[in-house]
Amino acid sequence: MESWHGTTILGVRKGGKTVIAGDGQVSMGNTVMKPNAKKVRRIGEKGDVIGGFAGATADAFTLFERLERKLEQYNGQLMRAAVELAKDWRTDKYLRNLEALMIVADKDVMLILTGNGDVLEPEAGIAAIGSGGNYALAAARALADYEQDPEVLARRAMQIASEVCVFTNDRLTVETIDG
Repeated sequence: MESWHGTTILGVRKGGKTVIAGDGQVSMGNTVMKPNAKKVRRIGEKGDVIGGFAGATADAFTLFERLERKLEQYNGQLMRAAVELAKDWRTDKYLRNLEALMIVADKDVMLILTGNGDVLEPEAGIAAIGSGGNYALAAARALADYEQDPEVLARRAMQIASEVCVFTNDRLTVETIDG
């Protein structure tokens, strides 16, 4: 079975502002299946949490829905909701089979969530996942000392990733939260 590729998600937290950017490409093998997928969105009752996903779309939407329920259950506390989701993701027979990674953020914290039960706070406020994640991460880290605006930094790093990674394009979805 061919595997689906083509996601780059980058989170940048700097100067009280958090940005999550995602490209729009979905590929199967060496074919671009969709160039304008939306992999970054607002979640939570007030839309005060942003998230981006890499992996199977249906799996990611399931995880976003579960995270939204956890946010409601824990009064919008992202860290607590993320830890509880990670516990469920690791132990629940259904959730354990979901193949996705997520970057989520609110005004206080940015996290990477994995199916292994990891809830990671990225070093230096920069996180990236997906096929082009390492390219975007390297570009963002290189630009971090020279660009103070996290949205400009994220957009430029994603542009660089799209020029290097064949599974990444330059059709971005960008969401921001001010701290």
